[in-house]
Amino acid sequence: MFDFSQAVDRRGTWCTQWDYVADRFGADDLLPFTISDMDFPTAPCVLEAVSQRLAHGVLGYSRWQNPEFTGAIAHWYATRFHCGIPREALVYGPSVIWMVSQLIRQWSAPDDEVLIHTPAYDAFWKTIEGNGRRVLSAPLTQSAHGWQCDMTALEALLARPACKIMLLCSPHNPTGKVWRRDELETMAALCARHGVRVVSDEIHMDMVWSEHPHIPWNAVGQGRWALFSSASKSFNIPALTGAWGLIALEDDREAYLQALKGRDGLSSPAVLSLVAHIAAYRDGAPWLDALRDYLQENLRFVAQRLNGAFAQLDWQPPEATYLAWIDLRPLGLDDEALQKALIERENVAVMPGYTYGEEGRGFLRLNVGCPRSKLEQGVERLICAIRSL
Repeated sequence: MFDFSQAVDRRGTWCTQWDYVADRFGADDLLPFTISDMDFPTAPCVLEAVSQRLAHGVLGYSRWQNPEFTGAIAHWYATRFHCGIPREALVYGPSVIWMVSQLIRQWSAPDDEVLIHTPAYDAFWKTIEGNGRRVLSAPLTQSAHGWQCDMTALEALLARPACKIMLLCSPHNPTGKVWRRDELETMAALCARHGVRVVSDEIHMDMVWSEHPHIPWNAVGQGRWALFSSASKSFNIPALTGAWGLIALEDDREAYLQALKGRDGLSSPAVLSLVAHIAAYRDGAPWLDALRDYLQENLRFVAQRLNGAFAQLDWQPPEATYLAWIDLRPLGLDDEALQKALIERENVAVMPGYTYGEEGRGFLRLNVGCPRSKLEQGVERLICAIRSL
């Protein structure tokens, strides 16, 4: 029903990944596997709904607190995660990171600590430090059973007087870890014990590949917590802006909404974002399921080619996300030398692991959200760059 093999030329569309690759990599015209959006058109049902709304012609101020929008989110939770949500706890925001930033300001003071599991999505570092807070790193460790969090070490960090917030990435970017229910329950209990508030970024919640399901934080949360997400990653619509979330306690929710409306003047959402979310969550499941199958095949292709070229890697696809977190440490490569070879010799852009903190050194993050033909080129160029070193 859906064909993800057709390449779409994104050049000349003000596209961050393609048109502005030089901003991060210092060179134009690189084949990019970088920022986490996909090279696929969004679901036909989303395009049709947006087209119908545009045909109406009037694009005035809108409200997100309508039964179609909140009902679509509730429907998605019921059908995808088999759980209900407290609709009264729903909030809107222009983006997940803006919502995270607002809760950091609301729940902490300058020089307080915000705990993150590292390596971590680079926007986490930026929003914490940009708000005058300090990053408190809880390193994940890799074992034969996947990525693990040392809960004893985590509790010692949560017990620090300056630690006010745990910013959770679930599923985890960049490692692709899916948090198990027992892990989430343990973290929830530890945060409640030490009075640490939780903000859970669940924007990758629909991209889980392993036998372990995604468990939303509202299924385990205690005390003061918030969960933020969006259809932007799953349905490739970040350019429409728009996100949503759950804030558990009414006082926290009212303070958030007052800042959204009163201080920042952002309470009127982009109407096309509402339309797209409603269509995606009501009618987009068949398209998303087909996309998920295609992305999993892409990840398996990366594993087959890399391990065929370098058997010592024994790289396995992640449990979640379309971001291949590739451990190249067995090859003993120099990160900077590899980036130089990728950019100057192979004309390809792949995110270096150190973008996500010191724990990311020796890794690459390769975005496989693209047609197989592009991915084949990228993986071959990566193999050539490695062999040149």
